[in-house]
Amino acid sequence: MKKFKIGMLLFPDLTLQDFVGPYDVFIRAECFEVYTVGLNTNFIKAEGGLLVSADYSFENCPSLDILFVPGGKGITPLLTDMQYLEFLENKGKNAQYITGVCTGSLLLAAAGLLTGYRATTHWRSIILLKMFGIDAVEERVVIDRNRITGGGITAGLDFGLVLTALIGGEDQAKLVQLILEYNPQPPFQSGSPANAEPHILKKAIEITQQLFETRLEIIRRII
Repeated sequence: MKKFKIGMLLFPDLTLQDFVGPYDVFIRAECFEVYTVGLNTNFIKAEGGLLVSADYSFENCPSLDILFVPGGKGITPLLTDMQYLEFLENKGKNAQYITGVCTGSLLLAAAGLLTGYRATTHWRSIILLKMFGIDAVEERVVIDRNRITGGGITAGLDFGLVLTALIGGEDQAKLVQLILEYNPQPPFQSGSPANAEPHILKKAIEITQQLFETRLEIIRRII
């Protein structure tokens, strides 16, 4: 079986679950060869302070079949960072699939890689993604031709399994799901604005408001 080379972007203040969820799927699937890529190979701090480092820098990154971008607070400064935008644009030209999870979709949009496609992101950022002219929808995983995007954070597992099924077949995806014991039974029905209690939703909006407004102003300047 051909192994698809998937390049997973790392950057300061990324949300670890955005990265680790798909990563745990991909390293167990026979159809992928996983590369981690960063501006350089120095250690960076993810959200919360955990140190991670990339295997490859932008300069020596090999050719990729699949480009993947996670999200996180660190997406915000990258929306106008030409080093990241040019890297994504260049690698996206030859990639067979361009993918992202959570607010990684915002960076893909800023790089022009979601123009003309349907996509998703974290529920709090759907409005921001629409500002780029993207057909943004609030769904767990969205496939539009060779663009595959996942919703917020935990949707990365669903995204990873969907991509595995697409590349390696449904049985391979089911096998990985079983090995991961991915059998969701959430203790609370509060994982979406649609089912969260009003006071919980209000608090979540308050907590994320400053970051939302910062990104809103940046995107207004971009467009």
